[in-house]
Amino acid sequence: MTVFLFILVALAGGVGAGLRYTADALITGRVKARFPRGVFLVNAVGSFALGIVTGLAGHVLSADAVAVLGTGLLGGFTTFSTVSVDTALMFRDGEGRRAVFNVVGTAMVCVAAASVGMALAALV
Repeated sequence: MTVFLFILVALAGGVGAGLRYTADALITGRVKARFPRGVFLVNAVGSFALGIVTGLAGHVLSADAVAVLGTGLLGGFTTFSTVSVDTALMFRDGEGRRAVFNVVGTAMVCVAAASVGMALAALV
């Protein structure tokens, strides 16, 4: 890895985190709910996009482009740690059903979204 690639991945990660914050704030501001819908949607969209990037790796996208887009931008955009904390808080607050739905639902939807993204990329 070159210093330039490291800087690009780091900058893309910062942009992804900023986009996540903005998307989550917009969704949370519009939809009042006890369930973290913003983070759920961000992770699903990010998983779909990473599926596309992964599917295009090697024949359409270079390894450097995959690092910047996948590791940087989409790595900063998606967030497993927030899902973990949200789930732990739900368990702590006695909302076990909601907590299980959050962690299991996130995993299922995100794996499905990534699979669809990879399948679409295979059509290229």
